[in-house]
Amino acid sequence: MDTGIVDTAHPVDAASVMRLLPARPRLLALGEPTHGEDLLLEVRNELFRQLVEQEGYRTIAIESDCLMGLVVDDYVASGTGSLDEVMERGFSHGWGASAANRELVRWMRAYNEGRPAAERMRFAGLDGPLEISHAASPRQALTALHGYLAARVDADLLPCDAETLDRLLGLDDRWANPATMMDPSQSVGQSAEARKLRLLADDLVALLDAETPHLTAVSSRDDWDRAHLYGRAATGLLRYHHWMADTSPGRMPRLLGLRSSMIAANLLAVAERGPALVHAHNAHFQRDKSTMRMGDLPFEWWSSGAIVSAHLGEGYAFLATAIGTIRHQGVDAPPPDTLEGLLYALPEDRYVVDARRLAAALGDARPAPRESPWFGYSALDPAHLDAYDGIVFVKDVTRS
Repeated sequence: MDTGIVDTAHPVDAASVMRLLPARPRLLALGEPTHGEDLLLEVRNELFRQLVEQEGYRTIAIESDCLMGLVVDDYVASGTGSLDEVMERGFSHGWGASAANRELVRWMRAYNEGRPAAERMRFAGLDGPLEISHAASPRQALTALHGYLAARVDADLLPCDAETLDRLLGLDDRWANPATMMDPSQSVGQSAEARKLRLLADDLVALLDAETPHLTAVSSRDDWDRAHLYGRAATGLLRYHHWMADTSPGRMPRLLGLRSSMIAANLLAVAERGPALVHAHNAHFQRDKSTMRMGDLPFEWWSSGAIVSAHLGEGYAFLATAIGTIRHQGVDAPPPDTLEGLLYALPEDRYVVDARRLAAALGDARPAPRESPWFGYSALDPAHLDAYDGIVFVKDVTRS
């Protein structure tokens, strides 16, 4: 093994991570190459604990519905609800069933008990209210935003009343119809009601901004921030539903790009709160364009990480995670001529790699990319080593 490569590997801990970076980032993005593996989430949890205790981080945000995440945040910040209820109602994509996510929430609540508000940890969801097959109704976000404003500003300033919103929204099932993903004709996103709702949502968000001095004086900063989250979710969902109804060739890349933009907006809002560890699939955090192929059609769109990096510069750092084996998924040791194979040959079970020093050590002799064993798994691209601030490598992902 090239000693120059060996010298790039360090323990996976907060101190080693910070030594890779020019300064403490406001957003430290930790990616994962695939979902559903609790061992990777346990690595995340331990790193977050160290960042809290050693580096002053107070927020963690994960790839889950941003509105559902409010349930988790209320619990960890103030003890609202029970742990069982939070795990059931506070996560999308099935992440509430994860033992590692449950332990994270339990530990955050225990840490916050008895601490002043300024020292408490916070939780956030990064994703829009979206699933692979459908998007949620904009009802929750729109009515919550309207309710916040209606309680605090003159009624004459509101663009509509609550009854008008309810009538235009109609039944939630027609918005969340899973058949819409494959059949745009079933979408209500370009109906007359949806067009009116997009204008009203825009007016509500504009009113929220225009009344900022008054609203921040008569409500808490947390309530004002939450209203902005409702505004982002409402306008993002209505925009997403509009393009769900589109029949042009640009429909899918537009939808993928809209989701990416929604995640980026939530990331930037989290950054306003202070230093945060954020966790999602590697593909969301990369600084390059994302790509996908459906049949013969290639799609490209800017990843959330690329958007956020353009805004924050050195305030954004990205640690990609790579793995050696997932034997319960049929993923055996990586070929030795791949980047994962090169890292697999090192003796440690897990470590963080200085990606730029590794790129310099390899020079032009970059290894081959590893073939992805299934859709949803992303191997690291050796050609883009310089775009990573570090690589967390876990040799063997096992399931107990």
